[in-house]
Amino acid sequence: MTDQADTAAPETPVATDTRGRVAELLAIRAQMLAGPSEKATAAQHAKGKLTARERIGLLLDPDSFHEVGGLRRHRATGFGLEAKRPYTDGVVTGWGTVHGRTVFVYAHDFRIFGGALGEAHAAKIHKLMDMALAAGAPLVSLNDGAGARIQEGVSALAGYGGIFQRNTRASGVIPQISVMLGPCAGGAAYSPALTDFVFMVRETAQMFITGPDVVQAVTGEEVTQNGLGGADVHAETSGVAHFAYDDEETCLEEVRFLLSLLPANNRENPPAAPTDDPVERRSEALLDLVPLEGNRPYDMRAVIEELVDDGEFLEVHERWATNVICALSRMDGQVVGIVANQPQALAGVLDIHASEKAARFVQMCDAFNIPIITLLDVPGFLPGVDQEHGGIIRHGAKLLYAYCNATVPRISLVLRKAYGGAYIVMDSQSIGADLALAWPSNEIAVMGADGAANVIFRRQIAAAEDPDAMRDRMVKEYKAELMHPYYAAERGLVDDVIDPAETRPVLIHALDMLRTKHADLPARKHGNPPQ
Repeated sequence: MTDQADTAAPETPVATDTRGRVAELLAIRAQMLAGPSEKATAAQHAKGKLTARERIGLLLDPDSFHEVGGLRRHRATGFGLEAKRPYTDGVVTGWGTVHGRTVFVYAHDFRIFGGALGEAHAAKIHKLMDMALAAGAPLVSLNDGAGARIQEGVSALAGYGGIFQRNTRASGVIPQISVMLGPCAGGAAYSPALTDFVFMVRETAQMFITGPDVVQAVTGEEVTQNGLGGADVHAETSGVAHFAYDDEETCLEEVRFLLSLLPANNRENPPAAPTDDPVERRSEALLDLVPLEGNRPYDMRAVIEELVDDGEFLEVHERWATNVICALSRMDGQVVGIVANQPQALAGVLDIHASEKAARFVQMCDAFNIPIITLLDVPGFLPGVDQEHGGIIRHGAKLLYAYCNATVPRISLVLRKAYGGAYIVMDSQSIGADLALAWPSNEIAVMGADGAANVIFRRQIAAAEDPDAMRDRMVKEYKAELMHPYYAAERGLVDDVIDPAETRPVLIHALDMLRTKHADLPARKHGNPPQ
């Protein structure tokens, strides 16, 4: 906790008339808005960080912020706290608008007690979270705090408990976004982990349960704060952060963009936006983007760009589990969620991390009424001892559970290969896709032709005078019999085989048809998904 000797509030008002009292109020408000001191503000800026109010100003529409609890002060005593009772108690709370829609926000003020959470500080956050849930509006937290206020003891820890409880109660009801703009250590890190999206700024933001000093003392490992819990670590390795940016301005602008794609709550649909991109636009480029040969890589992002409005989409977890793409975008102005295999990374296979990533994204889309389009080009699950021992069955089942449980409109499209259990898991018709489509380049099968021929015809191949020639002939026979583009369509597992160039209009018309879809889940307290 930083030393804040200059954070004492003005003395109790003593004016005896209304005009005098108003003048005192204005003076107190001026002190509250200015913060503890110019020195503390300069120190914050010297670290490359904005103040809490500057951050709120960037996040919200101009002049839309309404503060709640600005005059709140702690009542703790001991360790010198009774002499330091600044207004706001280190957190600014209130509501405003983003693109004209109501959003609730709280921002830690690192200049006051290092942004550490005390009893009064926590009570302000609890109040705001309750307001956001009651109003049915998104909640954004701007995190820059030193954890629990040690001088207040267990009262501070109990404050975190109240936040966690409210995070959980609001989960799937209102969008919750955590923006990490400074340190977040210990139990404080669990609140962001409970929210829908986590943003981080490089160099200035860190998240960890135990800091570098404790890690070194216990394990002997030497690591820096950024090396342990910096933005790149969580965006690339742990998957805790969904987005990472170089500066606060860019980060907060992207938070605004994300909010423009989300509904206010789970009872509303995401906001539509006008577009000049024609519904009937053909994409001839799609005929060349995806190679017919199943082992040739390509960038699935290029396919997505051809399909969505103006080629614009927001990729979630862009740098973690890169073998699957999860993105939010619009088609004909309507928000859609896209899950797609990425052949450029691990050939697009599903592994532990990819399954977790896609499962959470599907659940988020379903919670907030966002239709899901799944683009398949998947050779299967990643084989290996590490994957099996790491629980690929359990983690793969998370994705299966998420799709099977989703009631939003769901359309799957097989671009090229779709083999084995991975085909089933990636929203096949058999697990409830409303429409299952395919390109004429599709190969839907239990496994690739080479592997299948080696299993089915192993005796003939072994007995042949020329095993290689026999294997080639059996592979061609298997492909002709069971892997031609219309095999699944003939059996009703694919609803239609479409011209790739017509994919955009086909998907948009299907989504329009499904907009009134209604599906009921069994009456239950909640499911018990695989963990």
